[in-house]
Parts: sequence; C-alpha cells; structure tokens
Amino acid sequence: MTLVIGTDEAGYGPNLGPLVVAASVWQVDAEPAAAEARLARALALAAHAADPAVDLPPTRVTPLWTDSKQVYRGGNKTGGLMALEAGVLTALGIASGAVPSSWPAFAEATGIGDNALPPPEWPVLQVVPLPRVADAEACASRSTRIATALADAGVSLQRITCRIVHPAEFNGHLTAGLNKSDILSAVTLTLAADTRRRAEAHAPVMIWCDRHGGRKHYAAVVARHFDCPLVQPIEETPTRSAYELLGSDCRIEFCVGGEARGPVALASMTAKYVRELAMEVFNQFWSERLPGLAPTAGYPVDASRWRREAAAAIRAAGITDEELWRQA
Repeated sequence: MTLVIGTDEAGYGPNLGPLVVAASVWQVDAEPAAAEARLARALALAAHAADPAVDLPPTRVTPLWTDSKQVYRGGNKTGGLMALEAGVLTALGIASGAVPSSWPAFAEATGIGDNALPPPEWPVLQVVPLPRVADAEACASRSTRIATALADAGVSLQRITCRIVHPAEFNGHLTAGLNKSDILSAVTLTLAADTRRRAEAHAPVMIWCDRHGGRKHYAAVVARHFDCPLVQPIEETPTRSAYELLGSDCRIEFCVGGEARGPVALASMTAKYVRELAMEVFNQFWSERLPGLAPTAGYPVDASRWRREAAAAIRAAGITDEELWRQA
C-alpha cells in the first residue's frame, strides 16, 4: 500500500484576497513503483463511472479532476464555476461521506479551522450556502458511483485538506524576510507534513507538488518542514525536482505541469474553489459599502483599479493596506 498526497495553490499572484493551498490524500493498494500507474487507471475508470452514459472507453473519458485553470477560465466563468464546484464537492462527498451544505461544513471537512488574521469580509462567508451553482444531489450521486469504482480498482480518496493565508498574515511573512516563493513552499510543505503525520496508514508516502514559482532546489526547505535532516536529491532539472527523505520511506517531488496528475489536479481545483468563494464575499462586502463598485479577481492591474475606486470606502471602514493589500 502507498499513500499519495497531491498539493497545489491558487492565488499566488494576486494583490487582493488570500493565497490558498490544498492537498488531496489517496490510498493506493500497490507498492510505490506501481502506485502511480494504478492510480491513473483507477481515475480513468472512476471518470467513466461518473458519467456512464458516455459511450467511450475509460481511457478517453474527460478526467474527473484537471488543472483548475482549464476548468475555470476568463471566457467561461459561469460554466467553469459549476464544473469547478461540482468536481470539488463530489470529491468531498467521496472523502467525507457527505456533500457540504455551508461554508462551516466545508471548512470542517477540509480542516481549515480558524484563520489567522482574517479580513473584515470573512464573517460573510460563514452564512454562505453551498453549493453556489452545482446540484448537490447530483454531486452526492456521482460521489457514490465514483467511490465504488475507485474501491474496485484498489484506490480510495482519504481526505482533502486546505490552508488559507490572508493578506495580513502574508505581509507578516514578507516583513519577517520571506519572499513569495518561500511563503508558498512553507505553507505547502507544512500542510503536506501535517497531512502525512495525521494519516492512519503506516505506508510509503509519495508527495506530488506543482513547481513553486521559479524555485528548482528544495532540499533545505523540505528538511526543515519535515524535520528530516537527511534529504537526498534524486533529480533537479528545469522541469522536475525530486527528493527522498532518508529513513522515512517518503519521496517528494515538484514538477512543472504537476496538475496533469489527478491528486494535484484535485488540489488545484479545491484551492481555486476556496479562492473564488473568498473573492465572492470580498466583492459582496465592498460593493455594499460602495454601490456600483466593479468586482475584481484581485490580480495586479485590476486590483490597482479597484483600490483607486474603493479608496474612500476603504478609509471609511478603517482598513489598513497591511490588512487589505498583499505586497509583492
């Protein structure tokens, strides 16, 4: 048996809203050398089970979980949000046995817990009903079919977990001397290490991460966050950095295009979904204080526009730049 943990982020580049990192945890009935191939086959079979009316062989069915940037893109945000939400809530139905009907239920299922230094709009999220656009009954039905198909293939989705870094906390890390890539690596590896420790299975572990910014060398940061002084580089190339944690039966790698793997793709979609919920309540909060204020996704050019237009409302609310605006 092998435990596979996939991680990814959403919100690395914006100035407004949180950085979100998520992880999906899978148990595969195979040794590490065969685990990836078995997991890929299981996910193909599960995708076919999700929509059995599709008359295609499993290997040609659209993956259940894919890179969030492909699911939710500028020209297709309405349909994209539905696909994003359906994918994440279906997965949570598999992992936790129930499709969450509110943000508190979602936060409990993903272990988000209390957020450090939350922004002023955060209480709005506590009363947001879920799903926003997807069909809850359809998600629950699909989760049952997919869980059965995965189990038949010797795979189970154990857990989805998430970590949110709000602007004030993010800026505090920058003040302490970290750069953006350092923050992403620290949050991701802390989440991965905690997830590994909490896993009930005593089995070899493979951790898959998307590349963190332009970073290519991770041995030191892996050693620090996994409390493992002996980290052996296996490969450090422009597209892949892989390491073995000596004495612990654990390997971790960082790959360009890591979302091509199902566990990383599900983490990508989860992080993006949480980020979109966060920006929904952000825009609701500020539009109530300044009617007519155009919403923002928080990325640099439009974030600057938004900050100029919202300046009076920000001053009236007594919100500082440290609480609102993530520095570069």
